[in-house]
Amino acid sequence: MTTIYLIRHGQAEGNLYRRCHSWHNGLLTSKGREQVKALEQRFQDVHFDAVYSSDLYRAMSTAGAIYRSHDLPLRVDPGLREIGAGVWEDVPWGQLLHDHRESLAAFLACDPGWQVEGSETFPQVRQRMTASLTRIATAHPGQTVAVTSHGCAIRAALSAFLGMDAASMSQIPLSNNTGVAKLISENGSFQVEYYNDDGHLGSSERWRYPTAQSNAASGIPGMERNALRHRPLILPQEEEFYLSACREAGVEPYNFLLSEPDNLLLSLLGDRPVGVLQMDRTREAEQGAGWITLLWMAPEFQGKGLGIQLLGHAICTYRALGRQILRLSCPPGHQRFRQFCLTHGFTEADGQPDVLEAYIGLEL
Repeated sequence: MTTIYLIRHGQAEGNLYRRCHSWHNGLLTSKGREQVKALEQRFQDVHFDAVYSSDLYRAMSTAGAIYRSHDLPLRVDPGLREIGAGVWEDVPWGQLLHDHRESLAAFLACDPGWQVEGSETFPQVRQRMTASLTRIATAHPGQTVAVTSHGCAIRAALSAFLGMDAASMSQIPLSNNTGVAKLISENGSFQVEYYNDDGHLGSSERWRYPTAQSNAASGIPGMERNALRHRPLILPQEEEFYLSACREAGVEPYNFLLSEPDNLLLSLLGDRPVGVLQMDRTREAEQGAGWITLLWMAPEFQGKGLGIQLLGHAICTYRALGRQILRLSCPPGHQRFRQFCLTHGFTEADGQPDVLEAYIGLEL
């Protein structure tokens, strides 16, 4: 008999920035790192013989809660990856909602027929996940193993082990970050002792059997309330919205004739403009830096947790360009904006009290 603790990764950038990160590599957030610390405390007195992880950073970082504290090597298995999203990778959920509403609804419902260019299907994920877990169990008879993976991938495996058909996968609620499932493998079959247990985070939620309600049911309405998309400003129609942002933030407007379209973006909730993101991709590029020259939310949308999506868009944009430092100006008197930046990993640049910077390179 083999015992497997199957664990979802901690909160990652894709979760926080509201972007489709399946095979796209992103890091754990500060909240995710705190969740991993709680996971480490949960398992500190549990004996483990091996630790496996998906080969994506967020899962490998989460596995550190166990393999480091138990002095074990980390074994990496690409078969434990999240579902591959193909051309949807690193696209904001708000953009997918706007451009592909029906297909996104099928994805959220774990429709076995869902597929986009370059993606996997849910049945394919179910097959490779069960194959990987079966290999792991076979390699560790009579032992206890920790496995870190991803939300959809874990749901796919659980649906198989619970004897559900592929079309019923959405009946299993998506686990919270670092949620734990306990599997018992014997004679080639798996029993699910429990799943979606995140008691180490202070929650009492745990499911031993599928619920009748799919958590996909609120997926589209939820995204309509909080998932942004970003596109270049349309001038001159949206010039006044941009100028009002500059006035409130106390920054000089771009020279429209000199600006690159992708440097000046309008952020929208559905079709309603809610913010502006302005970048300067040439400033200090030779130093490996990227600059945000304006990050602004309309007053009625400030304090609603949406601004992080603009910051996340800038981080993903500059990281794709190979930049490792993100900088922005925070003039005196903008204490609320300064606190927002400090909360999300920025510090004061040396010798430049009005400049904040953050390291955005990919590393474990």
